[in-house]
Amino acid sequence: MYYTDLDTPSLLIDEQKLRKNLADMQAYADEHHVNLRPHTKTHKMPAIAQMQMEQGACGIAVAKVGEAEEMAKAGLRDILIANEIVGVLKWKRIAALAKAGCQISFGVDAPCQVTGAEAVFAEAGVTVSVQIEIEVGEERSGIIDDKDFLALLATIRSCPHIRFKGLFSHDGNTYRAKDLDECKALAASAQKRTVYFADLAHEQGMDCEVVSYGATPTFMNHIDILPGITELRPGTYVLMDAAQGNAIQDWSRCAATVLATVISKPTAVRTILDVGAKGLTKETRTEGICSTKGMGILYEYPEVSIDALFDEHAIILNRDFHDRVEIGDKVRIIPVHICPVCNLYDEAALLDGEEVKAILPISCRGKIQ
Repeated sequence: MYYTDLDTPSLLIDEQKLRKNLADMQAYADEHHVNLRPHTKTHKMPAIAQMQMEQGACGIAVAKVGEAEEMAKAGLRDILIANEIVGVLKWKRIAALAKAGCQISFGVDAPCQVTGAEAVFAEAGVTVSVQIEIEVGEERSGIIDDKDFLALLATIRSCPHIRFKGLFSHDGNTYRAKDLDECKALAASAQKRTVYFADLAHEQGMDCEVVSYGATPTFMNHIDILPGITELRPGTYVLMDAAQGNAIQDWSRCAATVLATVISKPTAVRTILDVGAKGLTKETRTEGICSTKGMGILYEYPEVSIDALFDEHAIILNRDFHDRVEIGDKVRIIPVHICPVCNLYDEAALLDGEEVKAILPISCRGKIQ
């Protein structure tokens, strides 16, 4: 079967580009003598996670307990949930993963997360590792002040069923860097801050087995990794997208596209495709090195972008494109942000050139708990 025989919308993955992205990122990690732990929230597919492990990854990262459960079912055993996990139901599920033999760890940034988990793990008779998240400029979750970090370390030390494994950070603010020089400066600052807290933990007699750091724009631009970082945790690199392509000024690394059909040409300018926000999302990137025009780029017509999305319709306002396509034609779209797009599909078609080589289940799709 050729990809053009597929119904639309469909998620497509170019295997050659995928494997190049995997090999290049592993080589980058190896060059800097650090481990690679890919964040699988991007693709949500155990088959691709297995490819990453075969390439040399030390384990995987996920965003939610549900993703960890699905990856564990597929035989992936070394998993970091790179997120704060709160609630008895979730801690019980983590305990079950630990009992089943998973090397599971999860993120914390407040003492109550630790004491709550301790009670559950004590009852279950398991010990589970945690990693403290460090806020490095993204203005999201994570430790900010030294005193809060020290209080959290003290709480972990007092909990016999909680094991301190290390730290993790994410410099998502690099997505908004105005240019490569600013990206490099932000990356250096984020790494220094992360290593600073690792040194602070060492002073308290709690050495970090892992100091994990990540964001795709940093690594795809081959920015230096500072001493003290032990692990890289990129996600989007595996499939890339239009925004990440802009960050490295190269869309040829974009392995994922969405196949859509031209279904209407109601005016001399307007063209309608059969994929909308339910197949592409309405996410945009409007600033910095990841800035991208519109809500998706046409793979075959890279000068053309999607101007608007309804639930089930993409609107393109481009006369030249309108005149070059006919109703019934199929086109491919490079999404602006691939991570939420993967979560919209049950499966992806893996392509060898134009041929469909395999259908990959997106098993972690919808696993948001």
